[in-house]
Amino acid sequence: MSTISVSHLKKYYQVLKKEPGLAGGIKSFLKREYQEIKAVDDLSFKIKEGELVGFIGPNGAGKTTTLKCLSGLLYPTKGQVRVLGFDPWQKKTQFLKQISLVMGQKNQLWWDLPAIDTFSLNKEIYEIPDQEYQQTLNELTYLLEIKDLLKTPVRKLSLGERMKCELVVALLHSPKILFLDEPTIGLDVMMQKKMRDFIRLYNERKKATIILTSHYMGDVKELCQRVIIIDQGRLVFDGKLEKIIKKYAVNKVISVILAKEIDYQELDKIGKIKDFNYPKLSFVVKRGKVATVTAKILKNLPVTDLSIEEPAIEEVIRKLFANKDYIDSELNSE
Repeated sequence: MSTISVSHLKKYYQVLKKEPGLAGGIKSFLKREYQEIKAVDDLSFKIKEGELVGFIGPNGAGKTTTLKCLSGLLYPTKGQVRVLGFDPWQKKTQFLKQISLVMGQKNQLWWDLPAIDTFSLNKEIYEIPDQEYQQTLNELTYLLEIKDLLKTPVRKLSLGERMKCELVVALLHSPKILFLDEPTIGLDVMMQKKMRDFIRLYNERKKATIILTSHYMGDVKELCQRVIIIDQGRLVFDGKLEKIIKKYAVNKVISVILAKEIDYQELDKIGKIKDFNYPKLSFVVKRGKVATVTAKILKNLPVTDLSIEEPAIEEVIRKLFANKDYIDSELNSE
């Protein structure tokens, strides 16, 4: 049985069309014209209990709108959504106590109060027993390394510290489903890694079902085996991330550190140069030719270090959107 089931979900908006300037304002006031925006357009998918799924797509693809429909914040125009057997927009207490939505650009914490005050408030809202609350709080604050920050006013915390506290607020009631909308946005590389490690650990320990949206492909690559990709509100791919990588990551990058300078023409004979800034050198090589080119490099160049790398996942996704015919005909077929 699926924990989350979405069938032909549609969410349309009527947006007022207005021409620029005073004349345009008067015209739109006297005669209103509306444009229909299809934020989500006939979207269907299912997610099983305990899955950690990447939900990705370009800006305006409909990711956040979908999460709001799943969490009950928005009522769909058409279609059916079932989460834990509930209709989300009915907002039943039993349903709300089993889900949580974390939005990287929205605050649940009281700005001028210490985080512990917000935690205590949520304890009462979700009717969490004292012993369970204290045990969960101790566990979360230990894992996120924020025990010493609980009595500090939220406005004095760094962005990374605030996001950790946001996670604690969202997880105090031990939700079965967690919707994460850009949870690492604005964080530095080290803090992104810590947040990813925590999300992975929480998923493994609690067997929670997690849907993660992120513009940082590192989040998706490290956490999610399955990805759902949408564009303009429509599903374009649902499956394993490795399937996309296998198709579109046709090249690898061989990076080299040289012991001494080499004539550029000699380098050009070995393979296609991606970048050269002595002593660093990199080649773009077809997957099937990596071994051959590597042997040529080691034989003909003064190499002190060599590494073989996969292309950035961001590049792979860009190629995916550039060839949607392939997506429709092959990627989504079993």
